Amino acid sequence: MTPPLADLLATARVVALPMTTRFRGVDVREALLFEGPQGWAEFSPFVEYADAEAATWLAAAIDFAFVEQPAPLRDRIPVNATVPAVEADRVGDVLARFDGCRTAKVKVAERGQVLADDVARVRAVRGRMGPEGRIRVDANAGWNVDEAEHAIHALAEFDLEYAEQPCESVAELAELRRRVKHMGIPIAADESVRKADDPLAVARAGAADLVVIKAQPLGGIRRALEIVRQAGLPAVVSSALDTAVGLSQGAALAASLPSLEYDCGLGTASLFADDVADARPVGGSVSAARVIPDAAALARLEAAADRRVWWLERLERCHALLNG
Repeated sequence: MTPPLADLLATARVVALPMTTRFRGVDVREALLFEGPQGWAEFSPFVEYADAEAATWLAAAIDFAFVEQPAPLRDRIPVNATVPAVEADRVGDVLARFDGCRTAKVKVAERGQVLADDVARVRAVRGRMGPEGRIRVDANAGWNVDEAEHAIHALAEFDLEYAEQPCESVAELAELRRRVKHMGIPIAADESVRKADDPLAVARAGAADLVVIKAQPLGGIRRALEIVRQAGLPAVVSSALDTAVGLSQGAALAASLPSLEYDCGLGTASLFADDVADARPVGGSVSAARVIPDAAALARLEAAADRRVWWLERLERCHALLNG
C-alpha cells in the first residue's frame, strides 16, 4: 500500500549534485530523497520523463524506504569505471577517479561525434587498463543495425566484454546479435528492458546475451529480481546516475542476485564533484550496506527553491498515479 503523501513530504529533500564531466547531457544531477521506516530512498527520474514513467521510479523509492528488502547474499559489489564520451586524452583523468576498477564501461555513439572518436576513446581505455582490463561499450541505442555492425567490427580489436544497447528496438538487437555472433561479442540490453512495456520481450526474442537492470526504473528490487529470474539471462546491475542513496538501492539489488557474473555499473559516484555521502568505489568495489546521507551534505547540496517546488509537485503527481 502506498503511504500517504504527507509521510513522503515530511522528510523530502531535493538536492542538486554537480558533475565532474558532462554525462548523458547532464552537468548537474537533481534528485528527491526521503526517509521511511527502512531508511532513505531516492526518487530521481530524469527531468524529461513523463509522469507515467516517473511513477515507477517512485514506486521503487517507496518500496526501498518502507518495505523490508530481500536478504543480501554478499556485502561487497565489484563495479566498473564509467568513461563518458570524452576526448581520448581525458580518459586517464576519468579512470583515475575509479579506484581499483578492473572493468570500464565506455560511452560511444554520442550525438555530434563520429566512430573515429569512439575508436580513439576505447583505444585510450585499453592502453590505460592493459590487456587484463575488461572493456564494455554502451551506445544507448545510438546506432542502426548497419552502423552498429560496422562499429563493433571497428572496436573488436580492443577485446570487448560486451556491447550494451547498440540499437533501439528488440528486432534490431536480434538482427545485430545474429550478425556479430561469429565475433564472440555478446549483446546486452538496457533500455529494451527498463523502458519497455514488456521487459521480457528481449529475452523471448533471443535479442540479448545478458540484461542490464536498474532498481529505480524497474519499480524496485523485488520486481527487478523477478525480471532476471524470468529472463533466464545473466544480469548486470547498473545505476541511473543516482546519488549515493540511489546507488545503495542498486547495491542492495546486486547483493540479492543469486549469481553475479559481471562487474556492476554502480561506481558512478566518481562522476560527481560532490554527493550526499561517499559512495565511490574502493579497491574496485562498493559496499552493499545502506547509505545514510550526511546532514551537512544535504544542506550544502540543497537545490534552488524553484527546483524544489518542481520536484515536490512531480512527487505529488506521481503519488496520485500510484494511488490510481
